[in-house]
Amino acid sequence: MSRRFQILSLFGIACASAIFPSAAFPWGNNANKLIVNRAIDTLPADLRPFFDGSRTDLLNHVNDPFVTVEKTPAERKNQFLYLEKYGRFPFELLPRDYKTAVTKFGKSKLESNGLLPWQIGVYSAKLTDAMHAGKWEDAKLYAAVLASYVAAAHDPFNTTDNMDGHLTGQKGINERFGALLVDRYSSFFFMRPNDAVFIADPTDHAFEACLSSHSWLETILYADRDARRGLNAYTDEYYDHFYNQAGAVLIRQISDAATDVGSYWLTAWKNAGQPQLPH
Repeated sequence: MSRRFQILSLFGIACASAIFPSAAFPWGNNANKLIVNRAIDTLPADLRPFFDGSRTDLLNHVNDPFVTVEKTPAERKNQFLYLEKYGRFPFELLPRDYKTAVTKFGKSKLESNGLLPWQIGVYSAKLTDAMHAGKWEDAKLYAAVLASYVAAAHDPFNTTDNMDGHLTGQKGINERFGALLVDRYSSFFFMRPNDAVFIADPTDHAFEACLSSHSWLETILYADRDARRGLNAYTDEYYDHFYNQAGAVLIRQISDAATDVGSYWLTAWKNAGQPQLPH
């Protein structure tokens, strides 16, 4: 990567961070970097050196989808899935095949309710194709962007139209859970992501990740309400209480995100025919 490209990339991320506060990110900036760093640790010995050597590029680009939102607001549709728009858990009204879903609901409704699992499938294929063609600089970029979307699927607030807590009178809950708890307590996290494994169907697996994330929403919302009880502001006492109740869910979701990111990278490489990796 050229020095000029690196500078422009970092400048773009800085601008996006200023325009889109951490509440606009599925996870806060620190969480996404934590997920990428730990994802590399999940990889087998024959794949890890390539990603370890690409660590800086991956960290620099993991938030690129949010930089894109600044120029193309329509990109936002690729970063969430409002599951409640499709009935009740496990939301079987929504077909997982994109063409079937378009036929059933129409493209406009799908886009307004979010396309996150399908976007993960798209970027899994992009990474596979880049690896198969030996386009390793493209592969690094696609791996970072794919990591961003996979991480997003593990944030419970990307799976609900109550994304920022406005429907339950808990505005900003997504930022408090996904960014501020990480910023305050990540040094205490005991994370043990599992080893990366092959994913048979990347899109279907992404749907399963969204469903699992969604199942934690009520636990987090209750913890937030309980932590705020008797307080007039979000104080240190609030955050300590909130972390004590919701921290285990947070660590689980970040750990699972790291496992899945590594698994998507491994899957792309295997589907590409396990090409020789550059040194």
